[in-house]
Amino acid sequence: MTELHRSPARAEAEPIDPDVDLHMPDQRRELFREHGAVLAVIAVGGGLGGLSRYGLSRLLPTHPGQFPWGTFTENVLGCLAIGVLMVLITEVWPAHRLVRPFVGVGFLGGFTTFSTYTVEIRGLLQPGSAVLAFVYLAATLLCALLAVLAGVTGARMVFLGKRIREESR
Repeated sequence: MTELHRSPARAEAEPIDPDVDLHMPDQRRELFREHGAVLAVIAVGGGLGGLSRYGLSRLLPTHPGQFPWGTFTENVLGCLAIGVLMVLITEVWPAHRLVRPFVGVGFLGGFTTFSTYTVEIRGLLQPGSAVLAFVYLAATLLCALLAVLAGVTGARMVFLGKRIREESR
């Protein structure tokens, strides 16, 4: 570590001590005490999201050379849900500190699968289906962004509509 990194002024600006040694039981216990609940809800949410993704992939199986509707649907629905979630926890009600890690990072992180999306694009980049790969690439990006926008806009209309109308008078 450099002296600049160890300077007291710099250490105060950093949220987590970069010199934590996880091999030291006391330091490991302290980290678990402070962050254990967050890691636990992320793990549980991720497991539930992954199971949900698996269920949807069984309903919408992907066959080689065909449009991957299962992954497309998972990612677009996940983006819609993240838009709704962000409005709910930032504008509608003060959520418990574990809601965002559980739902946003855990469940929706396990439900969406942009890594599978890239593998499927690569699989479609074969002679005869390269156009489909580019359609899938563009459609997923466009629809995912539009889904976030729809989630944010829809959630604001549903949950804040009355308040917005009253404030505009």
